Amino acid sequence: MSAFTKLFGTHSERELKRIYPLVDKVESYRDAMGALSDEELRDKTKEYKERLEKGETLDDLLPEAYATVREAAKRVLGMEHYRVQIIGGIILHQGRIAEMKTGEGKTLVSTLPAYLNALEGKGVCIVTVNDYLAKRDSEWMGQIHEFLGLKVGVVLNSMTNDERREAYNCDITYVTNNELGFDYLRDNMVIYKEQLVQRGLHYAIIDEVDSVLIDEARTPLIISGQSGKSTRLYEACDILAQQMKRGEDVPEYSKMDAIMGIEQEETGDFLVNEKDKVVSLTQEGVKKVEQFFKIDNLADAENLEIQHNVILALRAHNLMFRDQDYVVKDDEVLIVDEFTGRIMPGRRYSDGLHQAIEAKEHVKVKRESKTLATITFQNFFNKFDKKSGMTGTALTEEKEFRDIYGMDVIEIPTNRPVIRVDKQDAVYKTKKEKYHAVVEEVKAAHAKGQPVLVGTITIDVSETISAMLKREGIQHTVLNAKFHELEAEIVAAAGQHGAVTIATNMAGRGTDIKLDDDAKEAGGLKVIGTERHESRRIDNQLRGRSGRQGDPGESQFFISLEDDLMRLFGSEKLMDIFNTLGVPENEQIQHKMLTSAIEKAQTKIEGNNFGIRKNLLEYDQVMNDQREIIYAERMRVLNGENMRDVIFKMITDRVESCVDTCISSELPKEEWDLNELNQLLTDIIPLEPVNAADVDSVKNNKELKHLLKERAVKLYEAKETEFPEPEQFRELERVVLLKVIDRKWMDHIDDMDQLRQGIGLQAYGQRDPLVEYKMAGFDMFDDMIANIQEDTVRLLYHVKIEQKVEREQVAKVTGTNKDETATNTPKKRTAAKVYPNDPCPCGSGKKYKQCCGKMA
Repeated sequence: MSAFTKLFGTHSERELKRIYPLVDKVESYRDAMGALSDEELRDKTKEYKERLEKGETLDDLLPEAYATVREAAKRVLGMEHYRVQIIGGIILHQGRIAEMKTGEGKTLVSTLPAYLNALEGKGVCIVTVNDYLAKRDSEWMGQIHEFLGLKVGVVLNSMTNDERREAYNCDITYVTNNELGFDYLRDNMVIYKEQLVQRGLHYAIIDEVDSVLIDEARTPLIISGQSGKSTRLYEACDILAQQMKRGEDVPEYSKMDAIMGIEQEETGDFLVNEKDKVVSLTQEGVKKVEQFFKIDNLADAENLEIQHNVILALRAHNLMFRDQDYVVKDDEVLIVDEFTGRIMPGRRYSDGLHQAIEAKEHVKVKRESKTLATITFQNFFNKFDKKSGMTGTALTEEKEFRDIYGMDVIEIPTNRPVIRVDKQDAVYKTKKEKYHAVVEEVKAAHAKGQPVLVGTITIDVSETISAMLKREGIQHTVLNAKFHELEAEIVAAAGQHGAVTIATNMAGRGTDIKLDDDAKEAGGLKVIGTERHESRRIDNQLRGRSGRQGDPGESQFFISLEDDLMRLFGSEKLMDIFNTLGVPENEQIQHKMLTSAIEKAQTKIEGNNFGIRKNLLEYDQVMNDQREIIYAERMRVLNGENMRDVIFKMITDRVESCVDTCISSELPKEEWDLNELNQLLTDIIPLEPVNAADVDSVKNNKELKHLLKERAVKLYEAKETEFPEPEQFRELERVVLLKVIDRKWMDHIDDMDQLRQGIGLQAYGQRDPLVEYKMAGFDMFDDMIANIQEDTVRLLYHVKIEQKVEREQVAKVTGTNKDETATNTPKKRTAAKVYPNDPCPCGSGKKYKQCCGKMA
């Protein structure tokens, strides 16, 4: 602790001192609110809305509004906000992050700022991590808001667009981060304003904010459509990968090694760097690939796809592990979330890695998809006018919250002191010894009836511990990515006397573990961590399951020097310490150097992960600027604005561009190439060809541009008169513009995606890939804008009155990368079955088997 902190207190302590007088004011209304009838209390909502209209601010209303919610909660749910919960509510209203320990009632805290901000009538989104919590909280806490006359909605994955629209139009909407983000993207793909489901991004309260804005921020939201790429290459590369030999790990090459002229020899066909999760081919490996695919030079530009797919296959075999990174179920590869241990149905690894794993596991390789819309959580949540969050653990990532989201973290004191005992890590030499010690610890606690929660990082470990406990005859429940359907009920029962629960990586987050009296007598919940996680925050979350609201409890982590964290990031000196001390088998050691090494390893990985997220954001920032321009233009069309001036500008821009391309301003008139100009211009705008007389009538290319612009505008005005109703032509402009923008934008997103995948090669040329991506991205965007203008102008000049031009979706959405629909839910038929001899539904008049049935 620094001298400054000792003298003036932490940032949180200083901020809390400023808030305490406001909390006192909220509490001062307790008796007055308690004296009101239910109807009088409900009428307060109307009163506050009227006061807002007359010029008062939300800050002015806060003390009374919070006291109103507090009294309503007491009457409806029998729950009255503690003082610390009021503090948390104030922090959330200020657009900050409230760090509140597990069991402190964060769900109830959110009702305070949600009610206050809903009074503005612009909507409040309470963001949760899964559908279960969104539904539970909307039904539970929603009772308070509805008692006070507000409308509460919930958005669930299974809902239709109409149901979503109704939910978003409520005063307060409970929704998951994924549904909220995807609805934003889908809204920017609709073709009529009436199809929009959201009504603007005003205020978000994010529950488990570290999970949403930190853990999940490494993966952007992606809406996909079908691509035409073949899947055979994945299968061929998988066959090759199995024939290739892994080389020995190359030791670090120091400056001294270079000075001494020590040469490093490569072995095998490829090398694997487990730390950075990178695979690279050796010279022998390159030869093997060239022979297999019968190509002369793997480095040629046309062979980049082969090179990329070979690396993917090697990564799938050497860095991606079954029942750890993914599981195979019903002939499908399902990703396991590294942070929660849950299966994520529908989510796929990007960049072809998922297909490579499918080829490895001999399941059907699905066709690669095309990106239609995408955004990072960082850029999405920064679009809200105001956002706030709450979690049990955020302080370790405070810098990231500040730098990327502009939110500071305030630690809220607990309602009752935490009396949980956090024991020092028990370190063993091997995993076998460690697991044996964990089982012995569980046995000892179970013998006295103390409930135990064993936290594991992977499914493998949870099943290993489970098998060992079975051999010991200890009844227990396993909660991991394979069996998480009843997770809320299982987690809630984990605090019962004698209960033993094994949970993968914080499964059941958001559910309280309540102790019965016998469990409290036996020492409270004992939390055992079987391994340190890459992030200290995840370890703290596991510890925090015990010792809620002043309950007794204890926690301890069991570690071995064979754990990935220690093996990859810990020092080899640690093994030397064990050997020097002559530690007998099955005996633990506790040493300051071990603790320090673990913390250093975690800090290093946290820094790496922050770098990954920041890098993702920097890349997406290029797209974000472009996205804002395109989405704003689309919204003008959807709002039915008159786009005539936009079209006129497109026409004049195209004329300028064509003239500048063919005729330089420095070029004398006699050298002007009229053939080239006419060919280029008349393809877009059907003008009479420019002739010698036209050239004689102007002095320079500037005057020529002016002449051609006048003619182009007159020609367009003549096209308008072909249509009986001016508004008919205005709608036609909107239809054409929307269709062209959507087609070009979706192609551009996919092109940018491909650019991003290949831009890393720039690093080999001593160039910064991000700078190159920005430069290439801006050039590609300029090209796209020019192509939009060209296609729009060409279509509008050539459209005929008898043509029926309607708005239509330009691409079919096939899925998202975070689709959480359960894979085992049977699909229901939405239309009557069409039999081979039935008339085809497309309206062709043919039988189904002779028409669309041929393609089915």
